[in-house]
Amino acid sequence: MVQACVHAIVLSAAFLGAASLTGCTLEKLNPDLPALPAAFQNAAAPAAERVDPPPFAAFGSPELDRLIAAADDHSPDLAAAIARVRQADARARQAGAAILPEVDADLAATRFGGGSHGMTAHETDWSALLVASYEVDFWGKNRAARDSAHASAMSSRADLRTARITILTSVAGTYFQIQSLRERIALARLNLKTATDVLQFVESRYGAGALGPADLAGQRAAVAGTTLIIPQLQQQEVEALGALAVLVGQPPEGFTVETLPLDRMTEPAIAAGLPASLLQRRPDLVAAEYNLQAAHADLAAARAALFPSLSLSAGGGVANPAVQAAVITLAGAGYSLTAGADLVQTVFDNGRRRAVTREAAAREEELLANYRGAIFSALADVEKSLAEIDHLNAQKAAQLAYVAASERAFEGAQLRYREGSAEYVAVLESQRILYAAREQYGEYELARLQALVGLNKALGGGWDTVEASR
Repeated sequence: MVQACVHAIVLSAAFLGAASLTGCTLEKLNPDLPALPAAFQNAAAPAAERVDPPPFAAFGSPELDRLIAAADDHSPDLAAAIARVRQADARARQAGAAILPEVDADLAATRFGGGSHGMTAHETDWSALLVASYEVDFWGKNRAARDSAHASAMSSRADLRTARITILTSVAGTYFQIQSLRERIALARLNLKTATDVLQFVESRYGAGALGPADLAGQRAAVAGTTLIIPQLQQQEVEALGALAVLVGQPPEGFTVETLPLDRMTEPAIAAGLPASLLQRRPDLVAAEYNLQAAHADLAAARAALFPSLSLSAGGGVANPAVQAAVITLAGAGYSLTAGADLVQTVFDNGRRRAVTREAAAREEELLANYRGAIFSALADVEKSLAEIDHLNAQKAAQLAYVAASERAFEGAQLRYREGSAEYVAVLESQRILYAAREQYGEYELARLQALVGLNKALGGGWDTVEASR
């Protein structure tokens, strides 16, 4: 009678699973994504041959290449991201293991002893069995959990790429900042020397009675103000060197980089490619897509949890007693076989599982919205970087002309003042304009290089460079 009931349960569960399998499986994820533009609005389209150099090698700095390689090998943040990928891979393997049967070795021994009415009895029961258990995945719950874990692992790999791009672009940006600070320090020292030379001339004129105390005090203030700028810039350089050392995984003590003027850096001519390529190249978009796939699989698992679960088990080995069941006990050591089936259906859980399903559905809707928003943000990042580069290119001639004109104006003002045909205030004003022009041009050079680095990041860690036509 018991065996007949067990067989009936197994056959009924198999029939229900075969009949309902297609009804509880979610449709394939096909998100409604925004239409991508045919081309970037601010992208130039030069008729030239495209080349693809290694990342950041196009700037032509061997030291920057070494720093990039050091960050790849020794960055603590990158090492932590790699460890997170290994964790996600391990979770994916754990989830996939539930699809296959589990086999355990079960060694057990129990010693019984007791006494009653002046009599004692002792018995030792033992067994050595291999026990296999398997949950029949009629509704796809375990497969959905495996798919979710796999998608999460792929998302973690995309996050690793995002971390790497962020770290390497930070290395390049900080390296350029250090070179810019050194140029500004050199410029401040040059300006200090010029101001000191003017001060000596003013002091001589003051000693001769040709200038008053106000002229002397004004130039001394100019020298003092220029002197104050230098230690401030030096402190910024120390902080930037420390930040760069951390990025490449080195202690800041004794860490330094060689000086390379920004105008000796190579500025690669770039072509941004097509907007659709962002979906494959931007790791944050790849991660968003995999997170959406994981949420879709979680929803499938939550829906499958509403249906009955069927677990099968079987074991075999040797035992003493050979059979110890509720009705029959076979004394003595011998072979032992067990088999069982367990069909469970939740009857009442106060709506908990249906709430889990609704939560999973809302989570999928949230991640779909995030994915669409990430696409728009990626397009905006690229357009912003391309527009910035275009506007910086448009400023170059004016920036150079500003510096050249300021130099000529300062030289002329000095000459006229020495000849006595100009007021001293004109010299101070021309000196201030020259320093501001040189300072602005240094910031302009830094902005150009950092804009290219920003475009590299916006495009997902690379760009198509353009080789000039010959």
